[in-house]
Amino acid sequence: MRSTATRMAQAAVAPVVAVPLALGAFAPNAYAQEPTPGPTGTFGPDCSELPRSGAGSAAAMAEQKVADAAAGSRQLTQLASALAKAGLDDTLNRSQDITLFAPTNHAFNSLTQAQRQSLLNDPEQLKKVLTYHVVNADITPSELPNGSFKTLEGSQLTTSGSGTSFKVNKTADIVCGNITTANATVYLIDGLLTPPD
Repeated sequence: MRSTATRMAQAAVAPVVAVPLALGAFAPNAYAQEPTPGPTGTFGPDCSELPRSGAGSAAAMAEQKVADAAAGSRQLTQLASALAKAGLDDTLNRSQDITLFAPTNHAFNSLTQAQRQSLLNDPEQLKKVLTYHVVNADITPSELPNGSFKTLEGSQLTTSGSGTSFKVNKTADIVCGNITTANATVYLIDGLLTPPD
């Protein structure tokens, strides 16, 4: 009788022990599906062009609102001018926790003179294009490998890549990423994004 009770007690304990062990077998798979940690701090080949101190440096930009930070960056002078022309500089400065995929001067210079003038002289189209570069969320580097985000313009943009090499919409490279401003995260990109029609 005693040995029967002992065997019954052991049989009751066995499934309880087996369940955590069985769950443990799935743990590595669950961990493997977690997003890969993104780079910390700024990253990308053009980050070396940020001044070490003074206007346009990462430290100075961190103290400024995003449109003001762009205006102080020698890599973003054409973007800053376009934001002012479209009347978006104050709008972006008043926003909180946004992400700006900021086309560099190189991105604007990749347009022909006629394309650039056509864009800058069409306020409605200029505003549409520029708001397509802004996401109303703080996007971290860990979200970039397979990201899809709704822009202020209303359409989606995508990000892809790994390590410290990322693309936006599979066309523009992030050349310096994860720059912090007082109200935004900035990713410098080497192409001008075009919203879908």
